[in-house]
Amino acid sequence: MDDVFSLCDEFGPEKVVHVENPSTGLRAIVVIDNIACGPAIGGTRMAPDATLQECARLARAMTLKNAAAGLPHGGAKSVILANPALPVARKQALMRSFAAAIAQLTDYTPGPDMGTDEICMAWVKDEIGRAVGLPRVLGGIPLDEIGATGFGLAVAAGVAEGFSDVRLDGASVAIQGFGAVGRHAARFLAGKGARLVAVADSRGAAFDPAGLDPSLLHELKAEGRSVAELDAARAGPAEAVIGADCDILIPAARPDVITEANAASVRAAVVIEGANIPATNAAEAILHRRGILVLPDFIANAGGVISAAVELAGGSETQAMDSIAEKIARNTREVLERAQTGGLTPRAAALGLAEARVISAMALRRVF
Repeated sequence: MDDVFSLCDEFGPEKVVHVENPSTGLRAIVVIDNIACGPAIGGTRMAPDATLQECARLARAMTLKNAAAGLPHGGAKSVILANPALPVARKQALMRSFAAAIAQLTDYTPGPDMGTDEICMAWVKDEIGRAVGLPRVLGGIPLDEIGATGFGLAVAAGVAEGFSDVRLDGASVAIQGFGAVGRHAARFLAGKGARLVAVADSRGAAFDPAGLDPSLLHELKAEGRSVAELDAARAGPAEAVIGADCDILIPAARPDVITEANAASVRAAVVIEGANIPATNAAEAILHRRGILVLPDFIANAGGVISAAVELAGGSETQAMDSIAEKIARNTREVLERAQTGGLTPRAAALGLAEARVISAMALRRVF
């Protein structure tokens, strides 16, 4: 119990719920962090090694992300402790069991995250009537399919051109994680003239300074193979991508992949955080001291939740993409201008922006 309350500060979390169903093998954690801005939206992650601390940090990132984007939603996160590569029938049973367990948590609407997708959200919606990131056939906006988060990263990268020496046309890009976020980021950045020179998944990495073909990488992943198997590319360990020779580095997989131990090896001029909490605070401080521009996660990777909010409000895919472009461009520019004029790290500037909005919302709510 003490461990749970040690997570608390002036913003939350409001609720921490552990759920278990022995008949399905379900073990899951839900953290509803702060709902001052409105009912919470946050992804459901499936990973066998997720922890309460990780879930709470991700929930806080969602509070900040939704507030920074100006969405009428608070932040939450859930994790299901299981292997996402389970057989479909087993995975469906877990997702439906999870949905039933959170039926009474009506101030939380789940969405897809690492290890889950729009099909998983369809099962959740079928059970309890609420989920976002749904398949088109159910009237949803399949944010992973359209690449909402990856599109937002490309928008943020475009704004960063005005605050660094890197230009997207001709820029070399390294991506750690080639899933729903990384592969779409590669696609949208390629459309702006960038060149993918390094990419990693959980099983290895591929390097080619002349450029990797995103479509061939996508075919490998569709076949269940690793990017490290790409012909003509130099293979290497997955962690080596963090130190790849590139202009732009995009960590788009698990939390805390950039730490004090490897921050000095980063060779990029710009780091765009595609994953949630991909770098520790100490690592970001090292990168800042080295003159590396870091675009914080809850500013740059908000495309997914912006799309989810548009879907929840009954909007279209076109409206979702337009909203992502407008909100992420505006917020990235505001954060980088604040950092530049105030002598702050981009994260400090972003926290100031988002926390001020949450505090203003809290002041208007009787419960706070």
